[in-house]
Amino acid sequence: MVVLTGQSATTHVYVEEMELQQALSWNYQKFSLTTLRFLIFLFRNRGESSFRIGPKEFTEVWSCLGQWRAIFERFDRDCSGKIDATELRDALYSIGFTLPPSGLQLLISRYDYGSGRRRVELNYMSLIHLHLRFQGLTEKFKEKDPGYTGSATLTNDTFISMLISFLVSD
Repeated sequence: MVVLTGQSATTHVYVEEMELQQALSWNYQKFSLTTLRFLIFLFRNRGESSFRIGPKEFTEVWSCLGQWRAIFERFDRDCSGKIDATELRDALYSIGFTLPPSGLQLLISRYDYGSGRRRVELNYMSLIHLHLRFQGLTEKFKEKDPGYTGSATLTNDTFISMLISFLVSD
């Protein structure tokens, strides 16, 4: 979308969520609007109040998704187009997250969108959504741990306030 702004009619190009969804569609799959809103929020120009991104931010989103595509393909060892529990554990560990088996199984069952199989697995779109959730929660935690000690003291109200956006976004 092209938007004309200012008295000199400077042209600014922005991509909004529906356009971004179309641009990032892959193999007949589309990112959910929730995932796209996370991407836009994380990559938008901080001076912008709306949920849209410009060409620079789009390039950053594209690069980030390319990096995650490489991670996905590296850990999808059986080339099934899905990542199972073991592959997800290894992928998360490679970027610094360690989860107990029960937490890992809970994540996989939460983000397995409709495969209907006994062996629960994540597709690429689900992995991105999961990563964005982790990244957002990690950033919220870092706000409360400015010394990067790996621990923070929170009141219940602070904890709930930090998590509420993640609980209501789906």
